[in-house]
Amino acid sequence: MRITTRGRYALRASLAMALRGKDGGPVSISSLSEQEDISPVFLEQIFFKLRKAGIVSSVRGPGGGFYFARPLEKLTIKDILDAAGEELNLTPCDKRKSECDRIGYCLSHHVWKNVTDLINDYFKSITLASILEKNNFERDAVLHELREELIDGTGT
Repeated sequence: MRITTRGRYALRASLAMALRGKDGGPVSISSLSEQEDISPVFLEQIFFKLRKAGIVSSVRGPGGGFYFARPLEKLTIKDILDAAGEELNLTPCDKRKSECDRIGYCLSHHVWKNVTDLINDYFKSITLASILEKNNFERDAVLHELREELIDGTGT
């Protein structure tokens, strides 16, 4: 199993959007692109997939962008990786392919299947909210905003 750049960027951009869009408002692709140093064209492709999977919705026009269609407590890493098109399988045989002649008696098949199930269950157990909470990003994001305001001279 290998998580591709698309999957890694989908998770990174989703976490960045969770931080930037705390008030539930839309977050633009351009702001995510700048913050995460990811091509805006690539992010558009990723967010098209996330929208198609029902993870995000969008608002067009000035002040538009993307926002989560579900609460962060209900969005898992697995949801995001699946939407990005990641295959979370260790080997081809862990997909239980019917064309494998050995599937009925291959002992190693069960090992790969069990490990794949563990990985999938692990990613299903981690929500975006739990990542933010565990890493205290709420507090850090607020401090970062305050610092930015002071630097820009817009703070009081």
